[in-house]
Amino acid sequence: MGYGEYLRGKVVLITGATGSLGRTLLPKILACQPKTVRLFSRDEAKQYELQQEYAQQAGLRYLLGDVRDKERLKRAMEGVQVVFHLASLKHVPLCEYNPYEAVQTNVVGTQNVIDAALVNYVERVVYTSSDKAVSPTNTMGATKLLAERLISAAQQSRGTRRTVFSAVRFGNVLNSRGSVIEVFKRQIRRGGPITVTDPEMTRFMMTLSQASNLTIRAGELAEGGEVFVLKMPVIRLQDLVEVVVEEYAPIVGKRSADLEIETIGLRPGEKRFEELMTPDESAMALELPDMYVLPMLDEQRAVDDDRPKTVSSAEIAPIPKEELRQLLLMEGVFQD
Repeated sequence: MGYGEYLRGKVVLITGATGSLGRTLLPKILACQPKTVRLFSRDEAKQYELQQEYAQQAGLRYLLGDVRDKERLKRAMEGVQVVFHLASLKHVPLCEYNPYEAVQTNVVGTQNVIDAALVNYVERVVYTSSDKAVSPTNTMGATKLLAERLISAAQQSRGTRRTVFSAVRFGNVLNSRGSVIEVFKRQIRRGGPITVTDPEMTRFMMTLSQASNLTIRAGELAEGGEVFVLKMPVIRLQDLVEVVVEEYAPIVGKRSADLEIETIGLRPGEKRFEELMTPDESAMALELPDMYVLPMLDEQRAVDDDRPKTVSSAEIAPIPKEELRQLLLMEGVFQD
């Protein structure tokens, strides 16, 4: 099966379709020639923007709704064959301060997607998770882990339904809405200071294009209950802020030398380093050239491969600063 071939002629629904990933995923899905794409989101203003952007595109349906509303999801999924579940609350401090709201959207909302998919005999559901689901220390990560478990459990408890459930586990996505790069750019426009939690903090980083490609590939490769984890480069926070200041400050009429970088310490629930997998998951992961595949819960067993798999950003050398600069330039991060 070729890339995205399973989407040809199908009715596709995207939850959280107006977010950064949804907007990047949409043209890639359209290139696979689906019959219809339903864009499900609670953000009326962003829905309107999409309507204006794709005014000449046939086969798009704009559905207002919230994944917390199971009945709305059931109606939205009537006749749908493939679901990409992107909707979530993802900001760590906000989820720490509003934990039950994170549970309502990330956990209950995911179960609602599962239930609606089973009722409507959907063929495939792909859920987008986070590396913060690994050994979580914050509410957001814990809810993402629970949602992953719900997806895997749905595969086991689907009964006579033939729906294939899978999940993809992302790192930080470059220049997504609300990302740290947006914060840095806003602080630079104001003239500083630019606030950094910990200069030595490291993160797995991927581009929006990589994230959307992984999402489509997961739907293609999934046999049921797997978690797909992209192999990602590691970046150092100090390198990131320096590159953003050096490249973006002149664009907005500021001198990078005049901008102060201030260390403020870790926020509640925040880690200095992130992990792709737990050590136990690493022992069971199937390694592909560009990703790891974690089997569904009842099929997990150690693979016949004693090579250690690196799972923590603390164990991987960050990419050089100049390589990071070229990546950001290639992604158009400094274009407003």
